[in-house]
Amino acid sequence: MTPAISWMSRVEAYLRYRRCYGFKLSIDATQLRSFARFADEVDTEDHLTVALAIAWARSSKRPYPLTWARRIEVLRGFARYCLRDDPATEIPPQGLFGSAHRRLIPHIYTDAELSELLEATSHLAPEHGLRPATCRCVFGLLASSGLRISEALTLTRDDVNLATGILCIRESKFHKQRLVPLHPSVTASMVTYAGWRDQLVTRPACDRFFLRDDGRPSSQPGMLYALQTLCQQLGWQPRGDYPRHRLHDLRHTFIVRSTLRFYEQGIDVDHAVLTLSNYVGHAKVSDTYWYFTGIPELMSIAAERFHHYTQGAMR
Repeated sequence: MTPAISWMSRVEAYLRYRRCYGFKLSIDATQLRSFARFADEVDTEDHLTVALAIAWARSSKRPYPLTWARRIEVLRGFARYCLRDDPATEIPPQGLFGSAHRRLIPHIYTDAELSELLEATSHLAPEHGLRPATCRCVFGLLASSGLRISEALTLTRDDVNLATGILCIRESKFHKQRLVPLHPSVTASMVTYAGWRDQLVTRPACDRFFLRDDGRPSSQPGMLYALQTLCQQLGWQPRGDYPRHRLHDLRHTFIVRSTLRFYEQGIDVDHAVLTLSNYVGHAKVSDTYWYFTGIPELMSIAAERFHHYTQGAMR
């Protein structure tokens, strides 16, 4: 009798298969392993069924249909993989718990807030250590280039050409590479940071551009903690739907304010957005439009353009 294959083994095989085609699946992997543990403990089904999928989706500690829907969405890809070898596999229907996607409004920083945030980094501990300079440079880079935090923190010294002011992003989303030219003021800030870094950390433990005081690479949790600590000290409450400030809001801010600048300078926005989409590393221009948020300045321009349109229509 052939022993039953554990759900964890099936999930790991699926992840290896998908990663062969360049998918990272970091979030999906966490969810699918959670499903595997649940299914292996239940041990009542040898096939992936809709009933099993629903039971796992509802077992989440967050009892919201949106959470359940996202779990089902992740499971559908795995189910299609299982169907190849097991005809009894049931693929959970799409929309079982409603839409799996909802756009939450991010916090779009004003220019004054960005200046105040960067200035506040000087108060981070240790006072004469590298951490304040690292946070200032990283936050400034995110706000001025729209990089993902993962892209910024994985930059090596060889990826940062301080002579030309160009970054080489090697491990972007979907394993794409791109070159990111920086504004001269950003390059100057990175030159200053590199000098201070090399003065304080004479024996780095890695080749990353952004380091901690011990010479090890800066981490996302450390950067997020610093950002939220500063925002709390400044007495800021996030504008939008998220309960706390996020590093990703700096990417949203860059895209929204770049679009505002296009309008203010009279640039053809439809064409400029295509360039912006390539610059920030989006696979599709629709991904860039997803970042658009109706800040007052943009809404004012939209209202004025609509007014001109109606005036023309009335003539």
